[in-house]
Amino acid sequence: MKESFRQCMAWLHTWTGLTTGWVLFFVFVTGTAGYVDDEITRWMRPELPYAAVQREHGDTSTMIGLALARLQAVAPQARSWTVTLPHRSREPRGEQGLAIAWETLPAPGQDRGRRLREELDPGSGAPLPALQARATGGGAVLYRMHYLLHYLSYETGIKLVGICTMLMLLAVVTGVITHKRIFTDFFTFRPGKGQRSWLDAHNVVSVMSLPFFLMITYTGLVFFAITYLPAARDALYGDTPAQRQAYVQELRGPARDDLPVSAPRVPLPALVARLEAEWDGRVASLQMVHPRNATPYVDVRRANASGLHVERPVLRLSALDGTPLARPADDTTTRVRSTLFALHEGLFANWWLRWLYFISGLLGCAVIGTGLVLWTVKRRQQHRTRSADAGSFTARANALGLRLVEGLNAGTLVGLPLGLAAYFWANRLLPLALHERAEWEVHSLFLVWGWALLYACGRPVKRAWLELLSLAAVAYGAIPLLNALTTDKHLARTMAQGDWALAGFDLAMFGLAALFAGVALKLKNKWRAAGVPAAPRPAPRT
Repeated sequence: MKESFRQCMAWLHTWTGLTTGWVLFFVFVTGTAGYVDDEITRWMRPELPYAAVQREHGDTSTMIGLALARLQAVAPQARSWTVTLPHRSREPRGEQGLAIAWETLPAPGQDRGRRLREELDPGSGAPLPALQARATGGGAVLYRMHYLLHYLSYETGIKLVGICTMLMLLAVVTGVITHKRIFTDFFTFRPGKGQRSWLDAHNVVSVMSLPFFLMITYTGLVFFAITYLPAARDALYGDTPAQRQAYVQELRGPARDDLPVSAPRVPLPALVARLEAEWDGRVASLQMVHPRNATPYVDVRRANASGLHVERPVLRLSALDGTPLARPADDTTTRVRSTLFALHEGLFANWWLRWLYFISGLLGCAVIGTGLVLWTVKRRQQHRTRSADAGSFTARANALGLRLVEGLNAGTLVGLPLGLAAYFWANRLLPLALHERAEWEVHSLFLVWGWALLYACGRPVKRAWLELLSLAAVAYGAIPLLNALTTDKHLARTMAQGDWALAGFDLAMFGLAALFAGVALKLKNKWRAAGVPAAPRPAPRT
């Protein structure tokens, strides 16, 4: 009975992994890119200036005074004012300069007003001119692809990803049940053993990324639980549009009723200096609001505060005298949801933990890739052992199906990264004035990926793998060189400027090129050795 249960789990693990593997590989590749989406966007907009911390260009007191004066001039009847002080931010990542933002009073019947923002010169307080950067989807497009796919409607894309994610969670759980010696296999790798080697590689990367796999699949499902399983919401609130809107309104909280905001009486420079001394860290922003029939307040956000919640911890103080005020407490459900979302997105992560997220995402790609290849290696050996039935219809159908899966494997596991390289190439090569330029960047990704799929299905399997891997190595290795030829943000200059977001992108491209080249060389040497007959043994001496 126990063995039958294990066999059932093995069957589920195999077929759930195969049927969803290519979609999940796409989700993991684009989702992993989403962990560095800000850095990708910066690289794809080379017209923007280098990152620089501006706090040294002026003292805090002067910058706050300039920001408040600008707000009084451009938004005297605003619902809220926000002053962002220069600091290094985690989300969005990078250096944040002096800026102001405001929300207008909402129109009758509306819950929210218009939100506007200006970057300010920290010395004069004058608004900085808006820089005209090239049209691009940047990293945000790749991030959205990991849960919406592309060329599909919102409902279709998100539900398809949800089904595949649910099956993936099933594959992870059944994989743990199937492996009798899961931790022993983690320390076992036998190269050059065909199917055994692929199984060892699959086991090693699976165990290494198991906690990440469980976390990322579960949190992804929970975050869109109402989208995937709306029955609970409809049972409690109803299924009419008005009743569903009531659910959304309850999530947002009660509607605010605010008066036009004005400069606070409490001296903000002294308040900021005191808080930074107490926190031993910088204040990120100050938001001023005046609720009707309540004390006007200032929400002070600390830069890079630790915590797993999407919203950074906020200290609410009276705008009249600076005394602390109570903030509405989040209910348990909201806190759990925000924590799971922050875990999934890595919003709380500093630079080294974000790198760990990125590496875990790459390991996830490796788990899916080795699992798909293992399926074909195992079936190919089974097909060879049944050579006696090679002429039967069933055998020919099995051979055709195996060949199709082998082509899809090569065309997706290498073709999709090749398409991603084409996305970056298109950003540098497409004319700046091209109509729908950002969309053509994405079209380039899918056109190259589609070509790779056709190419892999039309070439011998081993040749397809080697040729696509070699092409991917060249494509990624040439991206920093293309960047140097088309912009002034080349690697030597970005490293000299200390802009490690831009420099890190070029270095990562070299790293990916080396990875693809190493895999191609390894497979070439392995297949070449397998194709050479063993030398005959010398005759024994008499």
